Amino acid sequence: MSFQERERLRLISEGDRIFKDPGFGMFSGMPREFVLSDPAANLWEGIRDDAIEHFARNRIAWWGGEGNEPTGHMLSSQIACLNHLYAIRQRPDLANAVLRAIDAEVIEAEVVDDGYVEFEFIGEHSYLGESPFSRGRHCTSIDAFMIGRVLGGGPRAFLIEWKYAEVCRSEDKYNEARAGRYDDLITAEESPFVKIEPRALYFEPFYQLMQQTLLGWQIAEPKDHGCTSYRHVHVVPEANEEFHQNITSPGLKGGSVSEAWTAILKRPDLYVSTTPTKFMQPVVNQRDTMALTNYLAPR
Repeated sequence: MSFQERERLRLISEGDRIFKDPGFGMFSGMPREFVLSDPAANLWEGIRDDAIEHFARNRIAWWGGEGNEPTGHMLSSQIACLNHLYAIRQRPDLANAVLRAIDAEVIEAEVVDDGYVEFEFIGEHSYLGESPFSRGRHCTSIDAFMIGRVLGGGPRAFLIEWKYAEVCRSEDKYNEARAGRYDDLITAEESPFVKIEPRALYFEPFYQLMQQTLLGWQIAEPKDHGCTSYRHVHVVPEANEEFHQNITSPGLKGGSVSEAWTAILKRPDLYVSTTPTKFMQPVVNQRDTMALTNYLAPR
């Protein structure tokens, strides 16, 4: 049984305790046992109203949601990201702790717009030439974005991609429109990538990693939000072996997704592969975090 199926069955069985919701909400036009009938219940109560208002105010799209409502899909990685990170937005102590655990050069976290974490971040401009330019839909968006001021340097961008139960198929996403948008950046002399046939990068999850790496590079070039450098942080549960071990692109080699990815980066140190548990470890047992950690444990 796959990690995805194990998680689906576990959350269905614990639905009453975790969500207080019977499930069988609508998804793709049909009632599904793994979809909450009240989509808002998918978010931790401690952040629920604020997160929904924040998304509406900033015109951020919900994956799989209707209008200004989040999805009720229990396995949504967007929901998982929010449940882990939204509470950190107004806590500089926690923002400092998680960034320092990722990067020892960080002195302190800096505010992004109106908090220490921003979601579905796309940058100040359409650096990759994508249109329409909207948060969470139709262009490269980062699940979460933070900024840390580093020792001996300026602000550093942290692009955080949060995965949960995803399983990627070996589907070639290459077409002329995408090639016209990304290939010149991939092959540019100053590109983050070693010399490689661009078509090898058009298979998920490498296609998304490619887009985000290019965005991180471009954000640091014009100093978006003042940032002069970046780190790309990939958060995936350790138990999701189907994700980690599935090298979908015939043009990439390695024992894992992270190994295959770092092999084609000029600066492998700019990519950080971690897990939700490791990422959140600095938050555990800190001041006023017990309610959050008690929620995340069974979730």
